[in-house]
Amino acid sequence: MTYSAAGELDIARATPEEWQAIVAWAAAEGWNPGLDDIESFFAQDPEGFFTGRVDGELVSAVSVVNYSPDYAFLGFYLVHPDHRGRGHGLATWKTALAHAGSRTVGLDGVPAQQDNYRRSGFGLAHGTVRYVGTVPAGTPAHIEPAAATDRQVLLAYDSACYPADRPAFLDHWLTQPGHRALARVVDGRLTGYGVIRPAREAHRIGPLFADTEADARALLAALAAEAQGAPVAMDVPESNPEAVAMAVSLGLEPTFATARMYTGPVRPVAGHRVYGVTTLELG
Repeated sequence: MTYSAAGELDIARATPEEWQAIVAWAAAEGWNPGLDDIESFFAQDPEGFFTGRVDGELVSAVSVVNYSPDYAFLGFYLVHPDHRGRGHGLATWKTALAHAGSRTVGLDGVPAQQDNYRRSGFGLAHGTVRYVGTVPAGTPAHIEPAAATDRQVLLAYDSACYPADRPAFLDHWLTQPGHRALARVVDGRLTGYGVIRPAREAHRIGPLFADTEADARALLAALAAEAQGAPVAMDVPESNPEAVAMAVSLGLEPTFATARMYTGPVRPVAGHRVYGVTTLELG
């Protein structure tokens, strides 16, 4: 990698090893990233991770991950606190966003940045709230490892709940070290699935996709058993009132708000099935 003239920002694609530092920045911001997410992220689009450096020092980052010819997702928009207010973030943003080409781009934006996102062409779709707490664990009926479910059936279920097909990502997300993926199968039919993974603080649950609240509760109880009494965190879309009501009824505390925003149209999704989004970093 080469760098520009002294004091100028040099933007380049990042390797997974370099991205470890950006994950540490996200942790410092209180985002509670998963411990072993990077391999899954890069599996989807290894060209979609950008960093900015000044005189060799890492100062900024943005990811824009392409999922399909029509859809991409932006995340990890970060500038090191020592280098804010100098335009490094915006310059890195513009370079990374170009990677999406003509695709509709989604993001989950923190409140402080949402006006800036609107100026960049993003429109509000719905709010998302992170709920954190301890969920009663259980061993409900009809729960099995996701690996026991036919891959094509599970991929089709996921695709109905997400704006793009994402088999490459899921092949890693469901099997990453530390990730535990469970499915609910009733009378031979898949009625939901979810993943729990270790993070720096509470265990993260995502996705949690289910046909009904009963299916979601069963999956959540089984996933909570994997946390062995530790707190869990789940990003719940406010566009699904049943998901919000379930989180509140379980005594989970709202701790962190974002807004799902898009630059254009996305294909229809089964929003009533989305009880917890997969990850704020990649949608």
